[in-house]
Amino acid sequence: MSGKNTCVIYAPVDTLSGYGSRARDTVKSIIDLKKDEWDIKIIPCGWGNTPIGFTNENPEWKFLQDYFISGQLTSQPDIFVWITIPTEFQKVGKYNIGITAGLETDIVPGDWVEGVNRMDLVLVSSEHSKKSFLDSKYQKQNPQTKQIEGTIEITTPIEVLFEGVDTNVYKFLDTSNREIGALNTIPEEFCYLFVGHWLQGDLGEDRKNVGILIKAFFELFKNKKNRPALVLKTSMVGPSYMDRDEILKRIQMIRETVNSTDLPNIYLLHGEFTDEEMNQIYNHPKVKAMVSLTKGEGFGRPLLEFTQSKKPIIATNWSGHIDFLNPEFTSLINGNLTNVHPSAANQWLIKEAKWFTPDTGQVGHYLKDVYENYKNYVDGGKRQGYYAKTNFSFEKMTEKLAEYLKRIPEIPKQVQLKLPQLKKIELPKLQKVD
Repeated sequence: MSGKNTCVIYAPVDTLSGYGSRARDTVKSIIDLKKDEWDIKIIPCGWGNTPIGFTNENPEWKFLQDYFISGQLTSQPDIFVWITIPTEFQKVGKYNIGITAGLETDIVPGDWVEGVNRMDLVLVSSEHSKKSFLDSKYQKQNPQTKQIEGTIEITTPIEVLFEGVDTNVYKFLDTSNREIGALNTIPEEFCYLFVGHWLQGDLGEDRKNVGILIKAFFELFKNKKNRPALVLKTSMVGPSYMDRDEILKRIQMIRETVNSTDLPNIYLLHGEFTDEEMNQIYNHPKVKAMVSLTKGEGFGRPLLEFTQSKKPIIATNWSGHIDFLNPEFTSLINGNLTNVHPSAANQWLIKEAKWFTPDTGQVGHYLKDVYENYKNYVDGGKRQGYYAKTNFSFEKMTEKLAEYLKRIPEIPKQVQLKLPQLKKIELPKLQKVD
């Protein structure tokens, strides 16, 4: 029998999603670290309504298909790795690892805590995510007697495994880069860029805070002779015409709330882009800075990727992205924690949870000052790029993962019992006695 540990990974590696990107990077690191020691298999799963088939469309990731399996497991694996949400975590292997981004709020639901406690080790994307799990404590009530039977809280070790940026893909390009033709047609030479989904929620309540960003941008630069533009790389669900039209309708509804007809331009980039194309967008000479008024991030991957363009960043001063955005080099907006609005709530974002509401005065200050005094922020962008590359690269993530995998105890192997070969015993011949 093979002396290798068997490792099965359940993950959305074949989906076109943020979680898919996280899963692919993590799985690649595991393969790089353990392919000589472990017999690794992957069970690819879906992720919401996102498209499947990423590995077929991206040749550099097609190698993952060599590890794909389907159907039922025929034996218990030594190590089982879940890369998904904690409610799906189950004890399958002899040693079980859960990997999750967590939630964007200050606490997580009770069933997420219970899911974490089914694992032997859990890895989350940020210090914010780790804290939100540890701060989540609930009283356990007997459903029949209604008596309190104890407290549900985290008992499993939780560690942070950040999502390292691939600096071979996301990197500084010469400012003459104009590969993305749509941006070339924009008349403005100064554009703010936002990247992220426009999720459910009333104005000022959606998680990425896209509505408030648009409203603030309109109000701040209305009736101004010289003004920047705002480029939104966003969608609600996916790259459909209906999705695009709904985004445009939302922008128009916000436009109509502003008391002016002389408003700055907002441009929509809608559809799917490769990593290389996103890097070209980040480095386009008309894109001068990234802005995010997000209410909460488990990590904030686009912000990390943008750092490698060495341009200024304006972002909120709370949640996952604070791990890699150095306050010395970026413009971080303060604010307060507020309850998740019912219009943004779902089965995971519970009514007791809070997330971040940025200070509108600081939003206006930084949008205006970065535009008018851009040269004051250029050096910070460069230093932030170096800081992120040095401390939050894919290679650094792999090094951190290697440390955590060393914690896996030695797993006893089944050995085939070999009996000693017995010598044949010659019995004496018996004679019949009269």
